[in-house]
Amino acid sequence: MKLPFSQSMALAIRNVFRHRTRSGATLAAIGLGVAGLILAGGFVQDIFVQLGEAIIHSQSGHLQVSRQGYRDGRARAPESYLINRPGDLTKKIALVPSVQSTLARLNFAGVINNGRRDLGIIGEGVEPTAEARLGTYLRYIEGRPLADADTDGIVIGQGVAKSLGLKAGDRVQLVISLAQGAINTLDFQVIGVFQSFSRDFDARAVRIPLSAARSLMDTTSAHLIVVLLDKTEHTDAALTSIREKLGDQGYEVASWRELSDFYDKTLQLYDRQFGVLRLIILLMVLLSVANSVNMTLFERTREFGTLRALGDRSATVFRLIMTESIFLGSFGAIMGMALGCLTALIASAIGIPMPPPPNANIGYTAFIRLVPLDVLSAGGIGFVATVLAAAMPARRASRLPVVEALRQGA
Repeated sequence: MKLPFSQSMALAIRNVFRHRTRSGATLAAIGLGVAGLILAGGFVQDIFVQLGEAIIHSQSGHLQVSRQGYRDGRARAPESYLINRPGDLTKKIALVPSVQSTLARLNFAGVINNGRRDLGIIGEGVEPTAEARLGTYLRYIEGRPLADADTDGIVIGQGVAKSLGLKAGDRVQLVISLAQGAINTLDFQVIGVFQSFSRDFDARAVRIPLSAARSLMDTTSAHLIVVLLDKTEHTDAALTSIREKLGDQGYEVASWRELSDFYDKTLQLYDRQFGVLRLIILLMVLLSVANSVNMTLFERTREFGTLRALGDRSATVFRLIMTESIFLGSFGAIMGMALGCLTALIASAIGIPMPPPPNANIGYTAFIRLVPLDVLSAGGIGFVATVLAAAMPARRASRLPVVEALRQGA
C-alpha cells in the first residue's frame, strides 16, 4: 500500500509530535549546531572587516598609485620612482566615481636622534588635513595629530617613543642620506605619539608634513598617491576604473589587500580554522541526530513491523522515516537560524571586548556580522546533516524482517 504524499506528510508530522522527547532532543542538536555556525561565521567575518578597515584607515588607504616598479625597487633606489607633478595625477584620479579624497606621500628612510642616541626609522611626508580624514584608526596616546600649521612638527609611533624615551614637546633631529651622497638634517618638535593596529609599524614609523619632507629630500615630487573611497566595497570597481584611466602611462595601482600580506595570511588562517569548526559542528549534529533517530526507531520497531504486516512496502516505511527527518531538519534549521540571528543581534548590541590581535597594539570591540548567504549556508548544513544522519537507520529499519520487527518489545 502506498500512502498519498499528503497523508504521508500528515502521518510524519503526527509521529514527530508523538515522540516529543526524542524530537525535542533532535531539534535542540540541530538548532544549536546551526546557531553555532552562524555565530562563529559572523564573528570571523567581523574580524575580517575590522582588520581590513584598520589597515585602510591607519596605513594604506583603499588604493595606492605609484610609479611602475616602486614596490620592488623602493628599498634600493626610491629616488628613481618619484611622481613628478603629483597634483595633476590627483586631479585625474578624483574624477573616478566613489573616490572621496586623494593625498600625496613622500617616503624616506633615515635616522632620528634625540641628542643621546639614534634610531633607524621609516618616515612619511604627509598632507596633515587629508591624513586626518584617512587615519581614523590611528589612536594618539599623547599629544595630537599633525596640523597644516605644524611646519616643523613630527608625530612618532609608540615604539619609537619608547625606544628613545620621547614625549610630546621634545625636540628631535631627522638625518637622511640623499641619492647624490649628501646628508640632510632638520630639527622637529614631537607633536604626538600614535598607536596603529601594527606593533611593527609603530616601532619604526614617523610622519612629518609633506612640505618638510620635500625640503629634507630636496624634491617637489611624491612617491605615492593614496586614494580614499566612500565605501570599501567599491575598491575593485575603483581599481579597475583608475587603471583604465591611467592606461600605460607608467603607473601601477594596488588595492589595500595587495599591499597587506598580513591581511591575506590572516584571512587564510581564519578560513581554515572556520572550515575545521564547520566540520566539527557538522559531525556533532550528525552524531546527535543519528543517536536520537536510532533510539526512536528502536522504540518504534514494532510499529514498523505492524505497517509491513498490513501491506506497506519497505520503501513506504523508509519514505515515512525520511519524511519525518526532513520535517525535523527543516524545522530545526529554521529554529537554529532564528536563534543564531537573535543571539548575534544581542551580542552586537552589547559588543564583545577583544584583546589586541597578535602583533597588534590596540584591542577592539567585536560584533557578530550577519551575512545572509552564511546564515542560509548554516541552515542548509543543519538540514543536510539531519537527512544524512537519518538515512542509514531508516534503511535498516525499513528492511528488518516483519517477524523480527513484531517480536521487538514483546
